[in-house]
Amino acid sequence: MLRKIPILLLITLVMSNRLLGDSPTVTAVLSNSEVAVGQMVQMAIKVTGANSINAPEEIVVDGLEIHPTGTSRQFEMRNFASSSSITYNYTIMPLKAGRFKIPSQPIRAGGATLKTPELTLNVADSGGPSGRSGRANQSVDTSKIAFAELILTKSSAYVGEMIPAVVRLGFYVRTPVESLGNGIDITGQGFTTQKMRDPRQTIETIDGKSYQTFTFKTAISPARSGQIEIGPVEVNPVVRIPRTSGMPQDPFGRNDPFFNNFFNDPAFAPSVPQEIKLKSESTTLEVKPLPAKAPPSFAGAVGNFSMTSEAKPKKVQVGDPFTITAKIAGRGNFDRVTAPAFEEENGWHKYPPSANFAKDDDIGISGTKTFETVLSPNERKDHIPAQLFTYFDPVKEEYVTLRSEPVAVRVEGGAAPTVAAATPAAAGPGSPTPATKAATKQQDILYQLTELPNAPQSFAPLFARRSFWLAQLAPLLALLGFVGWRVRQARLRNRDAQRRDALQQEAMELQRSLRRDDVAPQEYFSRASRAVQLKTALAKNLEPSAVDAEVAAAVFRADDNTRERLRHLFARSDEVRYSGGPNGGSAVSPETRNEVLDLIENLRA
Repeated sequence: MLRKIPILLLITLVMSNRLLGDSPTVTAVLSNSEVAVGQMVQMAIKVTGANSINAPEEIVVDGLEIHPTGTSRQFEMRNFASSSSITYNYTIMPLKAGRFKIPSQPIRAGGATLKTPELTLNVADSGGPSGRSGRANQSVDTSKIAFAELILTKSSAYVGEMIPAVVRLGFYVRTPVESLGNGIDITGQGFTTQKMRDPRQTIETIDGKSYQTFTFKTAISPARSGQIEIGPVEVNPVVRIPRTSGMPQDPFGRNDPFFNNFFNDPAFAPSVPQEIKLKSESTTLEVKPLPAKAPPSFAGAVGNFSMTSEAKPKKVQVGDPFTITAKIAGRGNFDRVTAPAFEEENGWHKYPPSANFAKDDDIGISGTKTFETVLSPNERKDHIPAQLFTYFDPVKEEYVTLRSEPVAVRVEGGAAPTVAAATPAAAGPGSPTPATKAATKQQDILYQLTELPNAPQSFAPLFARRSFWLAQLAPLLALLGFVGWRVRQARLRNRDAQRRDALQQEAMELQRSLRRDDVAPQEYFSRASRAVQLKTALAKNLEPSAVDAEVAAAVFRADDNTRERLRHLFARSDEVRYSGGPNGGSAVSPETRNEVLDLIENLRA
């Protein structure tokens, strides 16, 4: 055993000397020095005689895309002499024609700094597009590498109903997606779609192949009844297509299995970006119209909702405001959910409500919409009237009206009741009653002087007597009541004037907007019907929301042709109100715009 130790030490010393005696070296080669634009080139940097190596991770040359693709290690021992080497592999994609110099690269190896030789690459023009915008011209069967599908949760619905929809895009993992292009477009007419949020990305196995899938959620709302074709979904993504022909071989002639297997695997083979076209199947949707004779408080909400309401404060003076907060919660087309109406508005001044929506899902068809309405009492009240909200339930297939309970409040102040005329002062104990006067006989002066009164008489001035000032109180109270009544009337007149000014200002703004040519149909017809409501309300001092085509025709004494045009205008507006407007609409044509303006301007009482 002791004899073997010197032999092992000798072998170790010989190997150490061999290893320490070799200095590290570096070289670099290209698999091909003459290529065309779009053809891949392999570059290999080989370092021998060092274990600790810092190779370049990024090589920048204008006109070339250079990316590291992996490393391979070799170790050999011959006659007590050992050698090791590491090869760093890079792929080069020429983006344009020209003569390119790949500069010398510094490499830190075994405590020494080495430099690779400068390499030259000649790139010829391929005659096709170059640079990053270049795309592979390979013929690709998109059905084998990607798919697109549109999924609706229902095949039939009502006008204005929100139908959840899912768009799925899948890409074979060996042809990874680089971008989804300019977005996803669901083609078709007669419906609207909710804005799509960022997709959920997963890896799925379908028919034994792995796909990277992108799932988008949205909702579709039909704008008209009948049969509507939804889709197809069209998208033009950019994927990376592997190049399987003309792949480089081992530039050092080692027949390295790692090198060949690496580039024969499509998952790691050099690839080029290519735009493909994906198109899903279309889906047919049967749309039913909403039932006729909708309640007056119906404003287009379709779904299932609940309502709560509260008021603050509980006690005010006449003319001071109450804030009524109503919350509509549920699932449906919240863009058509409007503030609840009050069951009775006489004696109240209502201001326009504010709205705020908090969604509970990704696409905004579930959540809570909060309305705050300010009411100011014009007279004494003991409660705030109930609120009404009507929606159409597509499951029950009927209109549902929600009613809140009246809120008990206390309103003080206002004009005092008319003070009754002061009653004659009660006769004092010493004053003769009518019966006494009738029975009293005329008496002489002597009798009057000798007969003393039952109570002492006061000789104080009249203005110093309490009865005098009590008598003045009645006209003073009447004067104060009259002044309060005049102030109240002035305030009411001022509010009416402010209301008319606000309506006139809104009408002028709408008239100007109707003349513009950049207003989409979903906005244009809604504004036009609102302009008719405002003009009618100003003519007869009505609430604009209570005006429809028949009321406007009656106020302006319209003929049959004008009446029919008004009905058509409000019908177009109702179509928008039910669904939020037609899908993919453009600006209103000049002919239609002129017809609508002519109708509104010729309405005169």
